[in-house]
Amino acid sequence: MTARHLLGGALGVLALIVAGLSVAAQPVKDRDYRLIEPPQPPDSGRKVEVIEFFWYGCPHCNNLQPSLRAWLKRKPADVEFKRVPAVFQESWIPLTKAYYAIEAMGLVEKLHDEVYTAIHEQKQRLSDTRVLFDWIAKRGVDRQKFIDTYNSFAVQARTQRSIDMTGKYDIPGTPAVVVDGRYLTAPSMTLNPNNTINYERYFQVLDQVIAMARKARAGK
Repeated sequence: MTARHLLGGALGVLALIVAGLSVAAQPVKDRDYRLIEPPQPPDSGRKVEVIEFFWYGCPHCNNLQPSLRAWLKRKPADVEFKRVPAVFQESWIPLTKAYYAIEAMGLVEKLHDEVYTAIHEQKQRLSDTRVLFDWIAKRGVDRQKFIDTYNSFAVQARTQRSIDMTGKYDIPGTPAVVVDGRYLTAPSMTLNPNNTINYERYFQVLDQVIAMARKARAGK
């Protein structure tokens, strides 16, 4: 056997190994993601809808934010990203209303990350409206305008929609990410052997699930 044959054989084996690794790296149903039954219609038009279900009081949501911010900077152009506070119990409602009030006032870019910092690093009880309103005022936001927005019909309606969506999408916990109303994935589904979350692997899975959703759209 010539050196050329040996090299060709080695390259062939390497190609098979690479192909095998590629297949193995694909997300696995009911391990890396699960189907939403029945699927929910997305509101994103031609773009693939990606919804982060979160709760400000959730430490795992807080831990996700740096990796999520990095992903948002490079997310595909055909993806529309949204945030929806999940609601599992009545005690979650104040921070859900806080998010929607911040969103209604156009302050998400300014305050979203600061809310996490205040709760998880500074140990401020922003679920207490008195603490929340004082904290908001210290951020340079008109206190009364925020209170009026927080108590508005629009925020109440969006909070009820969050409650409904948490049930319709069968959200198991936070954080969870829903892709195009069809697929649900979560960082807790990509654990390392020592039970820590592999965020790098998680966002690889998310990109792959988005590709699945894109393909499903093309097949309609």
